[in-house]
Amino acid sequence: MGVVVLDGSTVRDFVEDEEAFQKSADERFATLDLNGDGVLSRAELRKALETFRLMETHFGVDVVTPPEQIGALYDSIFEQFDCDGNGTVDRDEFRSELRKMMLAIADGLGSSPIQIAVDDGDGKSFLKEAADLEAAKIAAAISPP
Repeated sequence: MGVVVLDGSTVRDFVEDEEAFQKSADERFATLDLNGDGVLSRAELRKALETFRLMETHFGVDVVTPPEQIGALYDSIFEQFDCDGNGTVDRDEFRSELRKMMLAIADGLGSSPIQIAVDDGDGKSFLKEAADLEAAKIAAAISPP
């Protein structure tokens, strides 16, 4: 577990850095595409979402959520990602929705810096990548050539 300090501009700069954002999104997409067919099925996206435990805790206390509510949440998220409604999420749809989510996070954070605990285990945290990109830019700006 690590801690990063960031604000909305950190996240926004990461999303606007097309190369860094696409690389990160594509890497995440590839890890979620379990069968390697180039699209995410409902089951593949749900498996990823289940790791987030979206409805299983309330202020850190485990709660019992009826399975139909959990299923409805996952279906709703899948439908949001499946922009063309064809039953799968392709790489472009994934990038587009991920971009919207990250920009919403940036808007929510605003300009006040906050500390966020991130899991260093998988190295795939978008917020950690955003903070790392900002740190690299700062280091490059103050280091002599």
